[in-house]
Amino acid sequence: MFKTLLLASLLIGASPVAPAAANVVVAKDGTGNYTTVQAGINAVSAGGTVSVKPGTYREVITVPAAKTGITLRGSTGKASDVVVDYDNASGTTKPDGTTYGTTGSATATIAANGFTASALTFRNSFDRKAHPEITATQAVAVKTSGDRMVFDNVTFLGHQDTLYADTAAVGTIGRQYYRNCAISGDVDFLFGRATAVFDRAMITALDRGSNPNGYLTAASTRRSTAYGFLVVGSKVVSPAANASFYLGRPWHPGGDVDAIAQVVIRETALPAAIKATPWTDMSGFSWKDARFFEYRNTGPGAGTGADRPQLTAAQAATFTPQRYLAGGDGWNPVH
Repeated sequence: MFKTLLLASLLIGASPVAPAAANVVVAKDGTGNYTTVQAGINAVSAGGTVSVKPGTYREVITVPAAKTGITLRGSTGKASDVVVDYDNASGTTKPDGTTYGTTGSATATIAANGFTASALTFRNSFDRKAHPEITATQAVAVKTSGDRMVFDNVTFLGHQDTLYADTAAVGTIGRQYYRNCAISGDVDFLFGRATAVFDRAMITALDRGSNPNGYLTAASTRRSTAYGFLVVGSKVVSPAANASFYLGRPWHPGGDVDAIAQVVIRETALPAAIKATPWTDMSGFSWKDARFFEYRNTGPGAGTGADRPQLTAAQAATFTPQRYLAGGDGWNPVH
């Protein structure tokens, strides 16, 4: 049978393709099936697992939409042991003379539904100080655009635009659950139009020596989408100066008036770096027209008042991880 298939492929001018594997192992030292993460992704079948042994893998990776239901996991269970790293920025010049742009700067681009990642680190190590000639300094560690995605014990490292939580298209729902993750950055480092829950996260707001130092979120939730970003049961830490960080601002891509940011930060410890008026305008759009709320936050950066909209207890009951993620199919990865 194989000879028949091989002959047929040669007759039509195609190369024989190795069958996809259910599970593969990636190891830099050659002790696995492949030495690069992308090779492992290319080889695994939908629904399979790519297990990555310790090391820093300097590469740009893509999980295409067709690779539904795959798992990418660090083999040791410790996120810092496995690092996927690259250093493209929006303004980095490509070989053809153009620049990457924000989306193209991503170290990892993950488009598949049902994707799971665990126990590894994604990093964009672009260094502003080392490249003063680059003024477009957005540098994405991960861009996600799938639905029913889970990131468990995953670290996201970057500065501007670290995690681009997106959807496959305008008007398409993309539900993403980030559990026990660590995320660091400064400017708009959690951004996009996905429905994303950050549950028990450690969020580090980096010091870039300015005021403002940055913005935790820049959601672009569609007007028709009830749920955008939820940060719950988490902790924000920062070495930045007191009152130098915003919780967020509303991103309207291309001036889109139907991108009405929705962000709730609840039951989360906030550092002194958070401003007393923690939400701000963006590109001429008022934060007051967005859907920004807090609920029962703690720490020196917490507060109430006219510029800090709070959920009522009744409202809080409808802004839970389960409500955000349920969608029309009752998806509930929360535990």
